[in-house]
Amino acid sequence: MDQMAKIVVTGVSGRMGQMLVKTIADHQGAELVGAVERAGHAWVGQDIGTAMGGAPMGVTVTDDALSVFAGAHAVIDFTAPAATVEFAALAAQARLVHVIGTTGMEAADLAKLSAAARHSTIIRAGNMSLGVNLLVQLTRQVAAALDEDFDIEVIEAHHNQKVDAPSGTALMLGQAAADGRGVDLDVASDRGRDGITGARKRGDIGFSAIRGGDIVGEHDVLFAAAGERIVLRHIATDRAIFARGALKAALWGMGRDPGEYDMIDVLGLRG
Repeated sequence: MDQMAKIVVTGVSGRMGQMLVKTIADHQGAELVGAVERAGHAWVGQDIGTAMGGAPMGVTVTDDALSVFAGAHAVIDFTAPAATVEFAALAAQARLVHVIGTTGMEAADLAKLSAAARHSTIIRAGNMSLGVNLLVQLTRQVAAALDEDFDIEVIEAHHNQKVDAPSGTALMLGQAAADGRGVDLDVASDRGRDGITGARKRGDIGFSAIRGGDIVGEHDVLFAAAGERIVLRHIATDRAIFARGALKAALWGMGRDPGEYDMIDVLGLRG
């Protein structure tokens, strides 16, 4: 890359937002040129470095996303579905790379992202880490190799402030299992068990969500048959892995054609 990548971070007061700011500041090929928060937030109008409790960084937090998008190459967005949809429209207008780590998106939200991707490069993933995306590939391969004698369960654990379940990563893993098995996840998914549910339906892909403490992210994919079990596992202990992956995606997306991509594309893992 011949030029310094100019990056905007949305939702800068959040855990991921602050981690992204630090990650960009430490990267020799990237520069933070914009920090966005919602209107009325206490950080708006402050220098982002000062707001985070450190030295000034020369970037003022703003609630006017388009004003900073205009001078950027990419925006990294870990916010909420409604906000992400709005940012996608603005990123398309500015012809930016839009890296999306937001989870909990509904079908209507995804349709709007697809529309925006006609004019911008959208890279969206439920998880930005290398290890998780390798796990996705392994899950697809194992599911393809095993028949329905093996029940599939996706078990995920996160901190007690996470607002959506199953996690975006769990859904990525469930989709990979469904793809490997050649079934529709919407049909095979089993997300709720309470009371007298009856026996497990053959071929279902089950999900379980754990919320507690400060767990960064743990994901297991369990393949269970009579007499044997296979467990694929990823444990994240540092949120920085997601920030590094998101920045890698932003740098990769520069110069790409408009369209929808994911971390499998970024990491060159697509078969």
